[in-house]
Amino acid sequence: MNSFRFFRLPSPLYLRERRTRNGSEGMVRCYEERIKVRSRATTRRGKYVKRKHRQSGSDFNNKEPVQPRTRRVMLIAAPGTEILDLVGPFQVFARAAEMFSRENPRSAPIYSVEVITTSRQRSVVTNGGLRIAAHDTFRRVRGEIDTLLIAGGSAIENDEIGVEVVEWIRKVARRVRRIGSVCTGALLLARAGLIDGRKATTHWNWCALLARKYPRADVDPNPIFIRDENVYTSAGVTAGMDLALALVEEDHGSRLALQVARNLVLYLRRPGGQSQFSAALALQLTDRKPLRELESWVLDNLSKPLNVPMLAERVAMSPRNFARVFTQEMKTTPAKFVERLRVEAARRRLEESLNSMETIAEECGFGNVNSMRNVFQRTLRITPGHYRRHFRSMRPAQRRTKAKARSA
Repeated sequence: MNSFRFFRLPSPLYLRERRTRNGSEGMVRCYEERIKVRSRATTRRGKYVKRKHRQSGSDFNNKEPVQPRTRRVMLIAAPGTEILDLVGPFQVFARAAEMFSRENPRSAPIYSVEVITTSRQRSVVTNGGLRIAAHDTFRRVRGEIDTLLIAGGSAIENDEIGVEVVEWIRKVARRVRRIGSVCTGALLLARAGLIDGRKATTHWNWCALLARKYPRADVDPNPIFIRDENVYTSAGVTAGMDLALALVEEDHGSRLALQVARNLVLYLRRPGGQSQFSAALALQLTDRKPLRELESWVLDNLSKPLNVPMLAERVAMSPRNFARVFTQEMKTTPAKFVERLRVEAARRRLEESLNSMETIAEECGFGNVNSMRNVFQRTLRITPGHYRRHFRSMRPAQRRTKAKARSA
């Protein structure tokens, strides 16, 4: 049984007596002391528990907001480096720092971005022939490093990187907060033993070599990028920008990452689990014109039952011949191809519209939400609901407000 401690407030007679003996000031002081006793101790299951009271003007309320510290991001460039592997992530971090400083002029820069070379000179020639002047060489790097990213390139692919560079990366990896690679930079990470026993990815064209040369790494050729503890690996070229955006989001939230993506006119923020291959792009590569023209028709008729007989009729072929030719040209079956097109269409709707899950599932030909969820889990390794929450560019309320403003 709970026990309660009651404090009797002073009666009018008591107050009059206090006023007569000590004056009004003494009466008020007595009243305040009794109230304080009651506020300090309350009962909970027979025990007295002290409460902490926040007073206006206290140090708690007057604390200044914590200022973000400057994170040092370093990108490694080797001779013959892939230009976009290097400048893509560099621009993402630099633009994030620029946009944050614009909104918080009194704050320190959130990123300090540097390029270092693996050679003795500060300049490096990229695989496109462009000469880049780096900030320094790896031998002269001093101080704390927050993030270290290795850009891919021909010197890494041809195994022309010196042993001293590999040892330096292995040593630095012990003291950085996170380390990663873009494209074939994963080969250098593997050479340093940093993806042994970890999941990793690289450009789809190099995944087989990476898995064969470094069997202790768990190579997955599908994702855009993979995080395994503090080690990050990404697919080829532009996937490095997806990885950099994910790191910005990890540090400073999705709002800043989305602002950077919009500023750089990136069409889509892609999740790490998304496949490296676009179904629509794959169909455009075929030499057969009827198959190329089939893409636009399929995208306009996703809600229909796009089975082999219907597709074969569209290109004026028999179902058996169509299935054989399609599989030979596309290296996949018509059913799997249509499924990928439906997933890509559903992704765009989840990001750009306020339609319900049921509407999107019906429009894209999944039939129902459960079927769409199962396909998303199998292909993207993420549910439609989580995808929408994480990658939609605007909150629903903001979209409704803008839609009303446009219609007004």
